[in-house]
Amino acid sequence: MAVLVDFLILTVKVFGYILYSVLQWVKKPPEKMVSNEICLVTGAASATGIGRLFALEFARRGATLVLWDIDPEGNATTAQEIRKLGARAYVYTCDVSRREEVYSAAENVRRDVGDVTILVNNAGVIAGKSILQCPDELLEQTMKTNCHAHFWTVKAFLPQMIKRGHGHIVTIAGSLGLFAAGCVEDYCASKFAVVGFHEALSHELKAKRINGVKTTLVCPFFMDTGMFRGCTIRQELKTLIPPLWPARCVKTAVQGILCNRHMICIPRLMYLAAISKQLLPWDAQVLVQKFLGLDKCIPQNVDGHHFAARR
Repeated sequence: MAVLVDFLILTVKVFGYILYSVLQWVKKPPEKMVSNEICLVTGAASATGIGRLFALEFARRGATLVLWDIDPEGNATTAQEIRKLGARAYVYTCDVSRREEVYSAAENVRRDVGDVTILVNNAGVIAGKSILQCPDELLEQTMKTNCHAHFWTVKAFLPQMIKRGHGHIVTIAGSLGLFAAGCVEDYCASKFAVVGFHEALSHELKAKRINGVKTTLVCPFFMDTGMFRGCTIRQELKTLIPPLWPARCVKTAVQGILCNRHMICIPRLMYLAAISKQLLPWDAQVLVQKFLGLDKCIPQNVDGHHFAARR
């Protein structure tokens, strides 16, 4: 009898949360203020990437920015743009794929700036080669930067968030963390892994009733940035699902983050793609990918080289 009662209570709560989520889509909740927050963005240097755009978007809302990248010149440029907006910016050269550098830089941030309250794990790389043509070193670097780095940054900053009962961890995964495409095995593997890590971490925080630390998973479709420039689906469908404008994508993502949404797919059609992948048999998935042109959407050597710690 107790199990039946618990099941009925569960059913009511599940439908309640579904209704609540639908209402949030219709009427967005108010965005939280970040004027007193310290926001760290990894991979913030690239002029063609979204890390810089994330940093600028948080700066416009008054946050203090901490910028990590392996490119000191690009990082300094991002900081200059942030300061023009009237926000504070602190620059650190850090290769997030190296555990020791992450922990060392984290200590410097705590000493120079304070406790990070918003962590945006954005840094990412892609080899742009199929598995048999890709050197082992590039495969390892992709996993270290796109996945392992999340372990180190979370271990560096989550304890203080828990202690303060306040914080937000943002994981930039991308649509290829939800469904795969051929010839980018390294990237898909790393993004599938980081989606799993993010979900497991979120469940752990809930299980431990650490409600003050929020988590958001961001899964945008291909963006017109250096990493995925030239990637496209079937020509006739490009008007339906065009490559995303980076600035618009980041603005949408930040709005969702500040509303404490757990998962953000951009465009919303990506939710349907994620669900259908779980329901369709494998052969049907192959046919759908071929119809959409996803089997040939990613050119080899996407931008001619391997991107080092930047998205």
